[in-house]
Amino acid sequence: MTLVAEAFAAALILVGGAFLLLGSTALARLRDPLRRLHAPTLAATVGLGAILIASMLDSGLVRADPSWHELAIALFLFLTAPVSAQMIAKVHLLEIDPATLPAPREGGAWASQAPEDGVEDRGGPEARG
Repeated sequence: MTLVAEAFAAALILVGGAFLLLGSTALARLRDPLRRLHAPTLAATVGLGAILIASMLDSGLVRADPSWHELAIALFLFLTAPVSAQMIAKVHLLEIDPATLPAPREGGAWASQAPEDGVEDRGGPEARG
């Protein structure tokens, strides 16, 4: 059982390292901030998740001394990665020219942009009645 657990942990470390390498390469090569945002957040979540699972397997099955720190780190990572990605995307939307954005649905304004003069904003609850 120990050899199988060690082999599985090693495979998870290799997969996690490959995802992290791919994400860092994409961060360096992609030109648009929103594209640059997606690759590292996905790679960090999957890559670090695989490495943390490998560490939990090693401590629990191989050394017979289970550690719950890795689980806490993984939960924190999975909860904060989407929030930080959303915040970076919002900052990007606030910094670009609103004229370069595609038209929002139903002719309303984007949530991150102030409506222009003469454009009706139908997106908010106060506009619905």
